Amino acid sequence: MEIPSKYLSKAVEEIASLPGIGKKSALRIALHLLRQPAKDTEQLSKSLVELVTIAKSCIICHNVSDEEICPICADSRRNKAQICVVEDIRDVMAIESTGTYSGVYHVLGGLISPMEGISPADLNISTLIKKLEESTVSEVIFALSPTLEGDTTNFYLFKKLQSFGVFVSTLSRGIAVGSELHYADELTLGRSLQHRQPFSLQQK
Repeated sequence: MEIPSKYLSKAVEEIASLPGIGKKSALRIALHLLRQPAKDTEQLSKSLVELVTIAKSCIICHNVSDEEICPICADSRRNKAQICVVEDIRDVMAIESTGTYSGVYHVLGGLISPMEGISPADLNISTLIKKLEESTVSEVIFALSPTLEGDTTNFYLFKKLQSFGVFVSTLSRGIAVGSELHYADELTLGRSLQHRQPFSLQQK
């Protein structure tokens, strides 16, 4: 497909670099922006720049935040002795939307995946271990997607946490195997969290 403008072509190229967006969708988005008033596109551009330059990663749980400590970690009403381990911030938002969880979170920032070159060292695992060393934690909940990568990460973390004697649980398998956590509906996710079960290395 030949694009008659180098500026449009560049915009399409940049938009298509985003996950899940192909060249045709990128062209449609770019043409839509081209038809909008310049101030609307400028506002979009400003919000994206602010996202990458001002938004922070919470120093406690690695959730996205406007401040050094996110609202969840800063909330004195949350149960700090209960940590829910998730892959990314989409999972935090998904669980929060159920209204069934009152503890805090730990965002790993990914899952162990040798095929993609992601090792334990690439994830926020050391800070999770540090939490257990420095505070009184009664339960760690594994809320990772029921995929091969999720299970691999669960097993790795379970072995790392065994020496702390903390109770480790995992979501009940109301969520379909192979699916990603943040795509689960609120009711299924809420029930899976409420009916979580002890984690063991024998789980499939």
